[in-house]
Amino acid sequence: MLEVKCFATLHEYTPDQGKLEFTPGMTVQEVIKRLNIPLEEVKVVFVNGGHASLDTPLQDGDRIGIFPAVGGG
Repeated sequence: MLEVKCFATLHEYTPDQGKLEFTPGMTVQEVIKRLNIPLEEVKVVFVNGGHASLDTPLQDGDRIGIFPAVGGG
């Protein structure tokens, strides 16, 4: 099981109760696809508190944070 939290404009994609079934060999990009998040909307991903790339392999119990590009000024 993975713990997934989507932030800001991606909040609506957070899975029910923040949990997602884990499949061995799953990567960050596969999680994003499974949640139907448009890839171009994802700017930063953290796994267990550290910056991760889309091809980062995941392990059961990992915590994933998905962030969009944030405007401001």
